[in-house]
Amino acid sequence: MAAACTFSPMTAADLPLIRRWLGEAHVREWWGDPDEQYALVSGDLTEPSMDQFIVLSGDKPFGYLQCYRLTAWNTGFGPQPGGTRGIDQFIGESDMIGRGHGSAFIRQFVDEGFRRGLPRMVTDPDPLNARALRAYEKAGFVRDRMVETPDGPALLMVREP
Repeated sequence: MAAACTFSPMTAADLPLIRRWLGEAHVREWWGDPDEQYALVSGDLTEPSMDQFIVLSGDKPFGYLQCYRLTAWNTGFGPQPGGTRGIDQFIGESDMIGRGHGSAFIRQFVDEGFRRGLPRMVTDPDPLNARALRAYEKAGFVRDRMVETPDGPALLMVREP
């Protein structure tokens, strides 16, 4: 099992790292155009409904996680309990893929949210992204249903305490 991670709130100083990660083939495959995604991620630094983190193993940054309040953008998720949050993430460093880090840091982050009283976490990976589906399932998420998002069809996955 992967060691516990830390979640450092993202700042403008992290943007060069995010830009590099978004350009990596394994990230680009599922997140899309690096320039478009960089504009969105960097623009969210001041978005009050979005919390962004750099995920570290020891002192090595290796991933990105965003946790957001459900807003008009994701009404396709349907009714959710008040306080439900959504998450998206990626591992930026290719040498950290396929080693259990994704499911471990997702589980750790979500467990911390539940300890703070969150009633539910949701995520909406591309239904063809087998690696993401496995990571979320290993982290305790269950498949709920297909939903339509502004980015196209997605598989809504849910985890409750």
